[in-house]
Amino acid sequence: MNPFSYSRADTVHDAIAALVSDPQAKLLAGGTNLVDLMKYDVVHPSTIVDISRLPLNQIEELPDGGLRIGALVSNSAVAYDPRVRKHYPLLSSAILAGASPQLRNVATTGGNLLQRTRCYYFYDPSSPCNKREPGTGCPAIGGVNRIHAILGASDKCIAVHPSDMCVALAALAAIVEVEGPQGRRDVPFSEFHRLPGDHPEKDNRLSQGEIVIAIRLEGNRFAGHSSYLKLRDRLSYAFALVSVAAAMQLADDRMVDLRIALGGVAHKPWRDRLAEAEFTGAQANEATFRSIAERLFVGAQGRGGNDFKIPLARKAVVRALRQAATGRPVDGPDRTLQ
Repeated sequence: MNPFSYSRADTVHDAIAALVSDPQAKLLAGGTNLVDLMKYDVVHPSTIVDISRLPLNQIEELPDGGLRIGALVSNSAVAYDPRVRKHYPLLSSAILAGASPQLRNVATTGGNLLQRTRCYYFYDPSSPCNKREPGTGCPAIGGVNRIHAILGASDKCIAVHPSDMCVALAALAAIVEVEGPQGRRDVPFSEFHRLPGDHPEKDNRLSQGEIVIAIRLEGNRFAGHSSYLKLRDRLSYAFALVSVAAAMQLADDRMVDLRIALGGVAHKPWRDRLAEAEFTGAQANEATFRSIAERLFVGAQGRGGNDFKIPLARKAVVRALRQAATGRPVDGPDRTLQ
């Protein structure tokens, strides 16, 4: 048992001050990831700062028709909120594809953004890991890497981001509201998470003392044509091998706006804006969807155990785009791999 101190923050300012005064402190909201990391001896916080009672648990409507989701709103509350289900079915579908009902009841919006990778070696303190201990190496390269990245990886780390919700938020171009010692700032979702590069220990762009306050969604144009597809080894309680959040706005069967985000393939939710722009205005048909799938995975690299992900991901993109074009936000019960 590793000793640690416990404190409860009464205000956002209290939480920020606690993080600034003690760089080894960790925030506790739902705890669905932090407690696991502590039990596995992966992290050793000196202080646990409980923020679960801060007033960040509301979903508010915005003047532009969008929504502001507080960082402490549970995953279940977001998924089942009538406004989310009506205007952002992509987000609701993605959340309900993740974890289990029990975990979704506890897990928070902010915590979902900040969860760590599920790489086998990261969770095994007896193994070297650049993300856990920079400079020790990445045994997943040349090791057991079935679940690992095929895009955006580096020679320091090939771990993937585990979230389903974040894939949908990437496609919806959400804004992350952050508060810290220097005040508040907005971070575009595409910039919040990092690729591993030479510093895989850094998962996101938060500075010391900053915390996530809320997520903002703009008024949605994709409610009628979006789909979340998750391919995994079993139907429930499993992380994605590949997931796709596809959204489009159609006019005369042409995609006048197109969003595609991928999960299970990179260190962050993966979105290729250049590829989206290249096919904006194209016909929403099978040939276009197949061309998009080929374009998205130019440069994809398997590591042996995960080579199968490349053709699997291409097929998943085609299938998700087909579902989005026909207005089918979720797939049927055949989402598992047989």
